[in-house]
Amino acid sequence: MRKLYIFMAIFVAFFVFKANSQQTQSTANQYILHDYQLYQKLNGSVYDTKSKFHSSIRGFYADDDKLKSAYDSLMNFGTDTLNKRSWVHRKLFQEHLLQFKSDDYQVYVDFLTDLQFGRDFKGDRSTWLNTRGFQVGGNIGSKFSFYLNGFENQGRFAKYVDDFIVNNQVVPGQSFGKLEKDTKDWSYATALLSYSPNKYLNLALGYDKNFIGDGYRSMLLSDVASNYSFFRLKATLGSIQYQTIYAYMLDPGAPKLTIDRRLGDRAKWMAAHYLDWNVSNRLSIGFFQAVTWADAEPEGKRGFDFNYVHPFIFLRPVESSQFFSPDKMRLGLNVKYELLERTALYGQFMFDEFTAKEFFAGNGYWANKWAVQLGLRGSNLFKVKDLNYLAEFNTARPYTYAHFDRVSNYAAFNQPLAHPFGANFREMLGLLNYSFKRFDFQGQALYANYGLDPTGANFGKDIFKSYNSKSVEYGSHIGQGISTDLLIFQGKVAYLLNPKYNLRLELGGLLRQEKNSLAQNNTAMLTFGLRTSFRNLYYDF
Repeated sequence: MRKLYIFMAIFVAFFVFKANSQQTQSTANQYILHDYQLYQKLNGSVYDTKSKFHSSIRGFYADDDKLKSAYDSLMNFGTDTLNKRSWVHRKLFQEHLLQFKSDDYQVYVDFLTDLQFGRDFKGDRSTWLNTRGFQVGGNIGSKFSFYLNGFENQGRFAKYVDDFIVNNQVVPGQSFGKLEKDTKDWSYATALLSYSPNKYLNLALGYDKNFIGDGYRSMLLSDVASNYSFFRLKATLGSIQYQTIYAYMLDPGAPKLTIDRRLGDRAKWMAAHYLDWNVSNRLSIGFFQAVTWADAEPEGKRGFDFNYVHPFIFLRPVESSQFFSPDKMRLGLNVKYELLERTALYGQFMFDEFTAKEFFAGNGYWANKWAVQLGLRGSNLFKVKDLNYLAEFNTARPYTYAHFDRVSNYAAFNQPLAHPFGANFREMLGLLNYSFKRFDFQGQALYANYGLDPTGANFGKDIFKSYNSKSVEYGSHIGQGISTDLLIFQGKVAYLLNPKYNLRLELGGLLRQEKNSLAQNNTAMLTFGLRTSFRNLYYDF
C-alpha cells in the first residue's frame, strides 16, 4: 500500500509539472446541452490538430475560447442583423421567445414542443408523440449560469419500444409515469446550476446526465439512462482537466425495503473520477474510476460514504480497505489520437473485474469482465464541407457492469449507465451527418449480436440480474445464450426553423430487424413532426 501511494504521488507531481509547462486555459461556464447532431457541427473546433481540447468530457461550454466562434455562428444562423423582420418572424425563426439582457445578466425563455406522428408498417401500428415543455436559461455575471427545462408527454410507440417501456417501467432516457396502457403518459425535467469562481475551477449542481468519451456510445459513462442528481467538480490546469462526480440515483426495479410506500424506491450512490491529459495537440489520455454502493439495505441505512469524498485519490485502496466491501469499483481508460486534421481515432477500455490466473489460463472464466470501444470519427469527408462521419465498434463480456446486488450495479433508473445493450454483446455502427444551410441530414447503420436469456437462466446480458445466479462458470463467451442478431437502418431529414432552441421540421425512417432461432421482430416506420430542444434520446436498441 505504501508503494502504491508513493507511485501516486510521483504520478500526480509529474502531471502538475507538465500542466505548469503549458499555457493555462480558462474553465468556461455556459453549458451546451449534449446533443449528438449539434456536437457534430462543432467537430472542426473540437478535433483540431493545431490546438488542444478536452473532447472526452461532455457537455461542452459555449464560452470556451475554442468553441465560442463556432457555437455563436450556429446559434445566430439566419439572424436579421438589421432588424427589418417582424416581431413574430424573429421570435419564430431567429430569437428566443423571451430574452432579457443587461451588462450584468442574461435570461432567456422558450416554449418547447415535440409533436410527431408516424406509422409502423410491419407492426400495423400508428405512433404519435405529444410533448409540451419549456426551457429557462441564462447567466448572472461571468461566473454563474443556470438552466432548467421541463416536459409533459403523452405518446404511442413502435412495438419494440413499447415492449421495452413495459418491461423496464421507464421511457428510454426519460422517466417513469403511467406506462401500463398502450398510450404512455410521463414527465421529464432537467436542471443545472454552474459556478466558476476562477479560471481553473467549475462547480455544478444538477439533475441531468453525464458523458465521458469521444464516441457515439460510451463504455465508461453515458447519457443513456434517465436524469439523476449530482454534484460535479471540474478543474483545469494547463493540459490537465480533472472531473469528479458525486451522484444519487434511483433504482425503482429493486425489491422494496417495506411492503408499503414509506421508504419509496431503492437508491444508490456513485463517486466517479476522470482525469484527462492532453499529451500533445494530437494525443489525449484519460483515466476513469467509479464506485457504486447501495444507499440502504435490509440491515440498515448507509447513505453517502465519506470515504469517497476525497476528489484527488484513487478510490481502489479506499474501497478495498473495507474487508468485506459491498461496493463495486470499475476502472477505465479513454484514448484519442488525431490522425489527420479533423480526423480522430478513439477508444475506451472498461475494467470491471479480473483474475490473472484464470485470464492467462484462457478458460473463459466468467469473472474476467471488461468492455472495449474502438472508433474513427471526422468531418469534411471526401472534402465535402460539413459532412461528418463516425464508425464505431463496441463490445462487453458477459456479466460486465453487474454485481451480486442489483442496487450497486452500474445502472440508474432501470437503464445502464454505459451501453444500452448492457453486456454480452458486440456492436458495429456507422453514422453520417451533413448540414447544408437550414437542412440537416443524418443516416445510421447498426449491427449487433448478443445473447438473450432463456427463462430462468442468466447468461450475462441483463446487468440487473445478480451474477450469483450466473449460468456459466467456465467457457463464458460473448454471445452466449440465445444468439440474437439486430440490424438497424435509420435516416432523418430536418429543416431548421430556429437555431436558438432547435425548432425544426423532421422526417424520419427506420428499418429494424431482431431475430434469433425462436422469433423474429421487424419494424418499418416513417415519422414526421415539429420538434424542438437539444437532447439525446436513444431508441437504437
